[in-house]
Amino acid sequence: MRKVLIAEDEPSILLSLEFLMRQASYEVRAARDGEEALQLVESFVPDLVLLDVMMPARSGFEVCGKIRDNPARRTVKILMLTAKGGSAEIEKGLALGADAYITKPFSTQELLGRVRELLGEAP
Repeated sequence: MRKVLIAEDEPSILLSLEFLMRQASYEVRAARDGEEALQLVESFVPDLVLLDVMMPARSGFEVCGKIRDNPARRTVKILMLTAKGGSAEIEKGLALGADAYITKPFSTQELLGRVRELLGEAP
């Protein structure tokens, strides 16, 4: 079973993402801030991280950079989710090593399609 880490501080969004990923048969863990996300990347070792940009403790940008700085975690796919959809934010996320960037609000079907694509699964 593929593993997905959701790093999101907004409880309602976290709940819906957890439900969506579990329905799609992924093993799921959740982090409510950037520091917890980094700890779970090491202990849970996800295949993919759904990463909010604006979080307490560390931003999604910081978390993304830290994951990419660790050679043992370079294969972890990172999909950034954020309300900040400006081209500067998107470019920054991708420059830091994010594999994809989706702005909120998003379609659950679009999100699930991107997750499957990043994990190399058939749609």
